[in-house]
Amino acid sequence: MAAMIRKDAKKILVRGTNWVGDALMTLPALVALRRNFPSAELHVLAKPWVAPVYGENPAVDRVIMLDREAKHRGVLGLWRISQELRRESYDLAVLFQNAFQAALIVYLAGIPQRLGYNTDARGFLLNRAIRLQPDDKQVHETHYYLRILERTGLDAPYSPPIFQPSDQALRNARNTLEGLRLIGSFLLGIAPGAAFGTAKQWPAEKFAQAADVILSKTGGSALLFGSPKEAEVTARVKAAMTQPAVDLAGQTDLAGAAALIQRCQMFLTNDSGLMHLAAAVDVPLVAIFGSTNPTTTSPVSGKARLIRHEVDCSPCLKPHCDRDVHQCMDLVTPDEVVEAALDLLKIKDNHS
Repeated sequence: MAAMIRKDAKKILVRGTNWVGDALMTLPALVALRRNFPSAELHVLAKPWVAPVYGENPAVDRVIMLDREAKHRGVLGLWRISQELRRESYDLAVLFQNAFQAALIVYLAGIPQRLGYNTDARGFLLNRAIRLQPDDKQVHETHYYLRILERTGLDAPYSPPIFQPSDQALRNARNTLEGLRLIGSFLLGIAPGAAFGTAKQWPAEKFAQAADVILSKTGGSALLFGSPKEAEVTARVKAAMTQPAVDLAGQTDLAGAAALIQRCQMFLTNDSGLMHLAAAVDVPLVAIFGSTNPTTTSPVSGKARLIRHEVDCSPCLKPHCDRDVHQCMDLVTPDEVVEAALDLLKIKDNHS
């Protein structure tokens, strides 16, 4: 066990993770940290695209943007952010991010208690370094982050990741749907991309086939979600569909996407940040897994169905498939996805 954490911290800095899905998986640990230090001021250092995950959470008092593209770029930027943090006089730093640089920043900031896994050769920078055990990467990510607290003597009870969109985001979502004349319609959310790489992506044409069958049963329309970089794949899904669909890729920020996803009655998705976001706003979802490990990254939801086929190379955890046939994804059929979705919706499937 790492050295115990003093319970008298009045000001705490958390280094958030850099991916949306990972950030959502840190929320149980963030809530547990707040329970251990109910009167402390709790700040999160995060990159802009994951900032809403933390900023909308009631456990967090302030989000500090890490702007690696401009203000905090390069060696000078690293020094600048460390000195900005030094002026805050934190008592404790908790690193959810595993990188060397995260530890270097809080070390240079002079934070007296520095807690995190001893990954990336950074253990000497942490005076509360936690040795990574063989099974730490074999548990669900929510528990991976909770163990950071457990091993320093803090209480770390599990709670599900919850994302509550702001009132403004919810109003904006309603206005968007009113403009599309979709208020009151059945909404099928679809997230066919995956930022990590193409190995996690079920073919766009299969998403389209499954969506068409579901909408033929329910009526309504599909909403396609993704980042600007995923606009090409969402466009392919829409082009292949015969049922109504609206492509929102690149048109919403994270909070806006969450509010719109929360209005959906069903969500079809790869293993992605948007999958975890749909689970965190409590929407029924069907998740398609191939190259990734559902033991560690499955959606935390009682309303989720996972579709996965065992093949000899999966989970490879690679961003791109290096085989001639993308077998783990090709074996998943639209019929399987439709059956799982209609089961969640309690709709009898007579389409075949």
